[in-house]
Amino acid sequence: MDRRGRAARQGQGTGDHGGLVAALEVATTERADEPAERRTAERGPVPRHVAIIMDGNRRWARERGVPEAQGHAAGVDAIRPIVERARHHGVAALSVFAFSRENWQRASSEVETLFSLLEAAIGDYTPDLVRQGVRVKLLGRLDEVSGSTRTSIEEALRRTESGTSMTLNVAFNYSGRTELVDAARRLVEDGVPAEQIDEAAIAERLYTSDFPELDLLIRTGGEQRVSNFLLWQSAYAELYFWDGYWPDFDPEAFDSALAEYARRSRRFGR
Repeated sequence: MDRRGRAARQGQGTGDHGGLVAALEVATTERADEPAERRTAERGPVPRHVAIIMDGNRRWARERGVPEAQGHAAGVDAIRPIVERARHHGVAALSVFAFSRENWQRASSEVETLFSLLEAAIGDYTPDLVRQGVRVKLLGRLDEVSGSTRTSIEEALRRTESGTSMTLNVAFNYSGRTELVDAARRLVEDGVPAEQIDEAAIAERLYTSDFPELDLLIRTGGEQRVSNFLLWQSAYAELYFWDGYWPDFDPEAFDSALAEYARRSRRFGR
């Protein structure tokens, strides 16, 4: 399988970031045994907010002739090293798309498997996040989730709320369109006059209101679409598509995505 990332940009303009990346790649201080992607990611401009659509768990399992549940389990295992690598690079916020509101339409057995894996991952990983100072935030409608899954999520939010090294945003029971609906409802609830509704008023009422602007959106699995994820926030984000499936997306692949981001010249429509 071709595991190279296929990059696509949103907006205008191309070219290196002032020649910075080219200079970094030939710097005499480079270590010969260090991957070029890691050097570039560490020395070039680093995105403050990275989002990932973690796609391909089921296809990964099917190609290996194993149950889909095993693919989802491998996908859960792939999250931790990416969180650690993002924190290592100084990324301020990492948003991962764990479960969409549309996913409720899948077979009940698959949904139950996803919930069980999430609960187990929260129990295993939360102590490490606390030690690392990583704050967990939820993007989505938690009020529509019940039982032990909701309890586990709320416990993780509580235990990590004082973390300051990085924020891990878990999009669970999330929909980009629903987020915009919720923002509109908050405008009404807050009594904001129509003439005072602008982009800032809407942004302040999004789930991500206290996060940095989204800089880089990564999607694995070979598909090239945003799938109702962070629709407002991705307006000027750089898009990076990776052909491999999510369980195979390792820290080196993340480094490559950041290296590609560092090469780009962002114009924000100008």
